[in-house]
Amino acid sequence: MSETARIDPETRAMLERLIAFDTTSRNSNLELIHDVRDYLATHGVGCHLTHDAEGRKANLYATLGPTDRPGIALSGHTDVVPVDGQHWSGDPWTAVERNGRLYGRGSCDMKGFIAVALAFVPRFLARGLETPIHLCLSYDEEVGCVGVHGLLDFLARRPVKPAACIIGEPTDMKVITAHKGKFSMRCRVRGLEAHSSLAPKGVNAIDAAARVIARLSEMAGRKAADGPFDEAYDVRHTTVHTGLIQGGTQLNIVPGACAFEFEFRNLPEDDPLALLAEIQAYAHGEVEPAMKAINPETGFAWEQMACFPGLETPIDAEVVSLAKALSGDNLTGKVAFGTEAGLFHESGIPSVVCGPGSIEQAHKPDEYVSLEQLALCERFMERLLDRVAAGSYQWS
Repeated sequence: MSETARIDPETRAMLERLIAFDTTSRNSNLELIHDVRDYLATHGVGCHLTHDAEGRKANLYATLGPTDRPGIALSGHTDVVPVDGQHWSGDPWTAVERNGRLYGRGSCDMKGFIAVALAFVPRFLARGLETPIHLCLSYDEEVGCVGVHGLLDFLARRPVKPAACIIGEPTDMKVITAHKGKFSMRCRVRGLEAHSSLAPKGVNAIDAAARVIARLSEMAGRKAADGPFDEAYDVRHTTVHTGLIQGGTQLNIVPGACAFEFEFRNLPEDDPLALLAEIQAYAHGEVEPAMKAINPETGFAWEQMACFPGLETPIDAEVVSLAKALSGDNLTGKVAFGTEAGLFHESGIPSVVCGPGSIEQAHKPDEYVSLEQLALCERFMERLLDRVAAGSYQWS
């Protein structure tokens, strides 16, 4: 398929509509969710919303076709990452086509897949479904797969839940059967302020943090050198990464506080809790004693930020066979980035990841999805429609 690929007008209109909602994770997603709810209602489809504790955000769950049997879930997150500090050539919230690409925040990650799924709603309904299609839209995926827990709790209480799930994260429409887990932490270091000329009488929180961060860097190097390894991943080993540090007031004050955030992106055989225990043992056993010798109130405190499991769907699972047939490609792969698929799978819903666009374009300024990728996703949905229409596919 070439750059001159064409997509259905319904897909284009739906993607433009979705991009126009600024659903950055810090914002409410209710305008988008209510818009989708109203769109489904015009086609006679009801839905259920599960809200966050403040009522500012919601997941959406809807079923097309019979509700007395399990079907295939098409799932995607509605939130996007911020555009702050990024240089965009146009308005991030207005979809623009250039050179066979549709630009806009979320076009790739992952409103493109959602747009195709929603655009196909009238076609699914018109054909009549033997096997139902379930639509799952979540919030706060970009801050650690937080929101989908409410949706999964809701599904666990239902007499019928999806038999399988396809998560439409950007994979170039390749079928992904495995991804790494993620475990992220915030560490707060409490030191003791002093005039910098009297530095030995204070406890430098930045210095203490730096020693632990250096040990995390050593751990990252050890994982890169010694593994374990899985050559099927684009990054074949567990990674350890420190991404944020804040501390200090000004140069002539020994810093009394510092905080840093780090994460593990782990292969299934690597236990992130064991890695965390290792770094905490170093902090409390090697760094903290000298701090407390000066002031017993100094030390380290830890706060879990996000945690979601990896995905490891067996190659011979029925959902894998289905996804390969729908994609028209018999190959499967593994990726380093995380998704909600691990949580769906952990809840008893076998899952794969397959969607339009490339993760290379996600989270960047001038994010885009190619028309070619959207067209491939439309072909995917057409094959799915042929399989779930009345008298066709039966989930075993």
